[in-house]
Amino acid sequence: MTYPKAGSASEMLSEQGAALVNKCLAFNSGSGISTIMIWRNIEDDGGIPFVDCARFGATLGYTCPPENAARLVPLLATDCSYEKWDVRDAKKKAGVVVAEASSSAQVVLTEHIYAAAFGPQSPVGRPFYYSAPGSVSLSDIKAFRSRAYGLNGAVLAATGIPDHAAFVKQVQEGLSESPAGSSDAATSAVYLGGESRLAVAGGSYAHVALAFDGTSVSSPLLNVVKFLFQLSGAESGVSSFSSEGVVGLYAGSASAGGLVDSICGAATKTSPELIKRAKVMAKADALFTLDGGSKALAAAMTASVLESGTFTGAAGVAAAYDAISEKDVEAAVAAMFKKTPALAAVGDITSVPYLGSVMSRFS
Repeated sequence: MTYPKAGSASEMLSEQGAALVNKCLAFNSGSGISTIMIWRNIEDDGGIPFVDCARFGATLGYTCPPENAARLVPLLATDCSYEKWDVRDAKKKAGVVVAEASSSAQVVLTEHIYAAAFGPQSPVGRPFYYSAPGSVSLSDIKAFRSRAYGLNGAVLAATGIPDHAAFVKQVQEGLSESPAGSSDAATSAVYLGGESRLAVAGGSYAHVALAFDGTSVSSPLLNVVKFLFQLSGAESGVSSFSSEGVVGLYAGSASAGGLVDSICGAATKTSPELIKRAKVMAKADALFTLDGGSKALAAAMTASVLESGTFTGAAGVAAAYDAISEKDVEAAVAAMFKKTPALAAVGDITSVPYLGSVMSRFS
């Protein structure tokens, strides 16, 4: 069950940290069932639970034998009872998650690229790994969950179900008393462009990312652009990345002097042959994801439904990539270059140029 409004981008300013704390409350007491009974029910039905959360939503799920799948669905939409020990433990767990994230240069760089791309004070640009999750009040935790963790706008994806009609009937009955949540749409990302820098004292390594606006580009086309950047940057040690709303390039080095030169050079290097190869790689990557197990398939189904309202299987995915032309890719990249890019730098960044200098490379 994916709740698109349960990510940190949906937090009010006073609710910072509520998304992560609510993630840590997953499968805890609710709807008249204690935490221990929820976990016992999952275990008795051969289930393995999981929970994911980020800026743009949260997902609660499980893998289990198909015949037991429908019985466990109501546990994905329980009405949390906020037992004080559950809240206490969730806050502590969230604090551990934040501490671990803060020690990862890649995670810190991701936080800064979102701050640069969408503005550090915007809901999307504020950190997902809020530094003080333990300080968020119970009332704010409740308010956030009441809005975000409801069936309005949620997407339930299931794989390996032999009798779809029977499954749907059981699910409708099982979720009949689950919280409805807010009817408001999920938070949309408004791209701005900018820069965010974090100098680390005593560090001898620089991490730099350059991102472009991907908010108005379809997922298949964004994936092709990502692989185009990957191919163009391979020789110079530049990697590509894409995340919701952005696509770009990353590099790290103990000598940051030529780092931005390599990234900008890779971004602007393109050819019909590279675009052709990028299309093949992006299509193969998308199809491989569909064959990557039940969890990966369910995630791909959900992403498709949230973006287009439907999922047409591998044939539909392949057709979406086949429909992308060389001109489509060139036009998408050209449009990205016309907007202010997002620059993030973390570590020993004394020799990393500022955004104004970088922008001149794309004029």
